[in-house]
Amino acid sequence: MGRIDDKVAIVTGGGDGIGHGICRRFAAEGAKLLIAEVNAENGEKVAEEVRKEFGADARFLHTDVSKQHDNVEMVNHARDVFGTVDILVNNAWGGGSLGRVEFKTVKTMNRGMDIGFYGPLWAMQTAFPIMRAQGWGRVINLCSLNGVNAHMGTLEYNCAKEALRTLTRTAAREWAGHGITCNVICPGAKTTSARRLEKKMPDLIARAEASNPSGRMGDPEADIAPVALFLASEDSRYVTGNTLFADGGSHINGASWAPELPDDR
Repeated sequence: MGRIDDKVAIVTGGGDGIGHGICRRFAAEGAKLLIAEVNAENGEKVAEEVRKEFGADARFLHTDVSKQHDNVEMVNHARDVFGTVDILVNNAWGGGSLGRVEFKTVKTMNRGMDIGFYGPLWAMQTAFPIMRAQGWGRVINLCSLNGVNAHMGTLEYNCAKEALRTLTRTAAREWAGHGITCNVICPGAKTTSARRLEKKMPDLIARAEASNPSGRMGDPEADIAPVALFLASEDSRYVTGNTLFADGGSHINGASWAPELPDDR
């Protein structure tokens, strides 16, 4: 028996990084999975991986979380295929660009908000009546220290993630009476995007790791996914509206993050 046996979980951005780690841990604990991913190759690969390794009932659905229609279709597809939706993990992020506040365009800001805030909102709105009808639900939103600590260079990401934290707390308050919990994880992990940035700015990542009280960046599956599992399980039934920092302690005194930003566009 797994901790979330036969629970139906949607994981956005499940084809890579933290989403991949969460899919693997959920599959190992008995969940039925809808892997919602914009990269079809990655999404199919992870679905096949967890089917073979864990015997999980896992499906892939091509999903662009920046589009309202795709979020609605994602939730309805999970309901139609599996019969319900128990767990919603809003993890997907489409990447941004490093740059100063004064150079951020409306297009850049809108893209960040569509992916990081509106996508989760649309998914939560669609999942709510399903969870309310069964009197049980878990919403887990992935946010970031970038927003909490106002890290330089990532305004669109910071704004979207802090808006998502506010959304999570508000929904937690409004939905608590229906047996639905809503919580945030702020992770610190060596994801694929972090490794890409490390190639471009090795000193930046080295400083961030050195300033971490644990002396390292976390592993998506070993360090972040277990926190998501707790929040997805019955063990967390009395935990809602919280932000859990799975970051090795980086939030305590603030992580080192000061990239060199150009003085022009």
